[in-house]
Amino acid sequence: MKRNATAVWKGSIKEGKGAITSQSTTLNNTQYSFGSRFEEGVGTNPEELVAAAHSGCFSMQLSAFIGEAGFTPDSIETKCVIDFQNGAIVSSTLTVEAKIPGISKDTFQELVTKAEKNCPISKLLNAEISSTATLL
Repeated sequence: MKRNATAVWKGSIKEGKGAITSQSTTLNNTQYSFGSRFEEGVGTNPEELVAAAHSGCFSMQLSAFIGEAGFTPDSIETKCVIDFQNGAIVSSTLTVEAKIPGISKDTFQELVTKAEKNCPISKLLNAEISSTATLL
């Protein structure tokens, strides 16, 4: 399976603007700029997109591991914070809240750690990855 997205950038780094379109067109000429990346401008930025990818990938991987363990999650909510410093992504912090009937806290934490290490986006990132998980 291969997926793609296209970014078009026009102009200088500070005054220029870009647009990102994903294969599915969920992102369709979505604006990004220096302002949206380094200040508080309108639009997205690469780090925000990595955070979305990591939180989504992790949640799906955790759901798979929970299912393999014999449980069915009611919900899994994952927030990802990407820390971008000095031109590099240095960490990805996942905060997870889940409702899973019948699962113990120990089993849940074990599966969270397994998902943290094994989701495809975690494997892609060359950064520190950590998680905090709460079983509701």
